[in-house]
Amino acid sequence: MSDLLEITAATVDPALLDLPWEVPLEEWPDEILAALPRGISRHTVRFVNLSNRVIAVKEIGPSVAHHEFHMLRDLSRLDAPSVLPTAVITGRRTPVGEELNAVLVTEHLQFSLPYRALFSQHMSADTATRLIDALAVLLVRLHLLGFYWGDVSLSNTLFRRDAGAFSAYLVDAETGELHPALTRGQREYDVDLARTNIIGELMDLQAGLYFPADADPIDIGDRIRTRYEDLWNELTAVETVETVGANPRLRVAQRIRRLNDLGFDVGELKMTTDASGTRLEIQPKVVDAGHHHRKLMRLTGMDVGENQARRLLNDIETFRATTGRSDAPLEIVAHEWLSSVFEPVVRAVPAELARKLEPAQIFHEFLEHRWYRSQQAGYDVPFEEVIASYVAEVLPAKRDEAILISSDEAASAADDPDLW
Repeated sequence: MSDLLEITAATVDPALLDLPWEVPLEEWPDEILAALPRGISRHTVRFVNLSNRVIAVKEIGPSVAHHEFHMLRDLSRLDAPSVLPTAVITGRRTPVGEELNAVLVTEHLQFSLPYRALFSQHMSADTATRLIDALAVLLVRLHLLGFYWGDVSLSNTLFRRDAGAFSAYLVDAETGELHPALTRGQREYDVDLARTNIIGELMDLQAGLYFPADADPIDIGDRIRTRYEDLWNELTAVETVETVGANPRLRVAQRIRRLNDLGFDVGELKMTTDASGTRLEIQPKVVDAGHHHRKLMRLTGMDVGENQARRLLNDIETFRATTGRSDAPLEIVAHEWLSSVFEPVVRAVPAELARKLEPAQIFHEFLEHRWYRSQQAGYDVPFEEVIASYVAEVLPAKRDEAILISSDEAASAADDPDLW
């Protein structure tokens, strides 16, 4: 290893020094690589097993690597949905002195999937609309933080299952910029670029027979604009209320409830009346994403997706009502639910199947399966029968999303770039 090698990191894992930095990334040996699908990228990217975890290594120019590293660190401090940066490594040279590009190292987001991997499993237009909805939420969250992406696409996003929907995470911040606030033009450029890229990506999938031939990529791609605008307006628009003969307190509560239902907390509301005192203007001043996530975290300590949290909170409320604990503090009920409802489901999953999905996703699917079985039977099917059925009939058919594919599948997929 060259004496000129430089590592920029908040904390350095000594195991990083053992990797073959003197070898071009595309020539790294298979024994250190993790069999994970890669999205489309302009750069060489490899997933590497390191210290009982997986890291993503991207070969890139040194100035761009440092810029992206600092952008991702800033986004992490702002609690934005993005991958976590680990290090930038520069000064790489081959044994004969040939210069090699710098690399950016990030943590692999466990249970995340590139969009092409999802379409290799589910060729449906509905999958595309759910991904676009997730990307719209991500884009709004980033714009509220003052982050201009400049390269919005499905390819530059990772997706995790979140109950019946998806959560989206930024994975490429090469062109990103942070500002105190974004102009309308900056936001519209990001949205227009997202639409153009999504349409192109769906057309590419359609040409490769990974997307239904009768679906219209342009019509589906247009959804990013309408979803973004609807969400942005709900979060930021001024709402005017006629106070004469109305209940302004109810309207304020309704606005807050709508924002909470979208997964956002209201940090501050600005309310003003006109000179006659008959009109009230309501505008959210600060909104933070993760309303249900934070509530569940406070009650149980569980760190899950927003839609998963909403589903689990609903089940806690159902448990509270059906066990006669309506007057008990929610914190106590949540603790009882965790030990007597959630944990027995998770413990019932055999170790060899536990890496199929996240525990919260497994519980969500268990609830879906319980409802389905009970509808079929015409009565509430006992827990033991439902969990046994789910473990035997449903879970084994799921792909292992902690590592996604086996080494045998990786070998065959390597011969087909359309799968990566």
